[in-house]
Amino acid sequence: MLVAAAVCPCPPLLVPEVAAGAAPELDAARAACTDALGVLAAARPDLLVVVGTAEQGRSGVFPQGSPGSFRGFGVDLDVRLGPAAQSVPGRELPASLAVGAWLLGRTGWAGAPVEGLAVVDTLEPDQCAQTGRELAGRAGRVALLVVGDGSACRTLKAPGYLDERAAPFDAEVARALGAADAAGLGAVDPGLARELQAAGRAPWQILAGAAEGAGLTGSLLYEDAPYGVGYLVATWS
Repeated sequence: MLVAAAVCPCPPLLVPEVAAGAAPELDAARAACTDALGVLAAARPDLLVVVGTAEQGRSGVFPQGSPGSFRGFGVDLDVRLGPAAQSVPGRELPASLAVGAWLLGRTGWAGAPVEGLAVVDTLEPDQCAQTGRELAGRAGRVALLVVGDGSACRTLKAPGYLDERAAPFDAEVARALGAADAAGLGAVDPGLARELQAAGRAPWQILAGAAEGAGLTGSLLYEDAPYGVGYLVATWS
């Protein structure tokens, strides 16, 4: 059963070494992520699953200790998933899960075992919901760290340029996250999300499926659009 969830953005710029001189611009987002992970720890789960997206061929399940790095972003920084004593052989974490692993390492996660799940961002809403239900049934007390960004079209300089639909899209997602509105998240249009380059859509809808019947309440901790990309931090508990 799902007992808690933290929703965090997953730009590599969250990692100060990647952001370099721009690092202070995301200090508030990092602080909110730290608070969100504190809610996960307080829930004392039996299993924590980090959920994000990956391109075709890099999706799938990643065991605790899976390695990741930020070398692709010009930084000689390695991470591993969860509090494993050493990295395990296998595939490297996709960028979204590497950011999740960095967040866990930064906050010193030492609680429940950790797994990673990366899905393609084209996963249909009903498949997302079913995946979430399956995750919620993995243990008596399951927690999710859901990593994904909102629209990338909030300003003229955004990666996807300005789209007037972006701000209302992010506002509705923020409302649903803050209210722990699983139905609202489940209703997010995948076509619109793709047009707005919202990488968090599939992970959010996996959360919605996992939360069915769990009776959780939500709290929105952070909402902003630095660099023209919607970043949201929320907790469900």
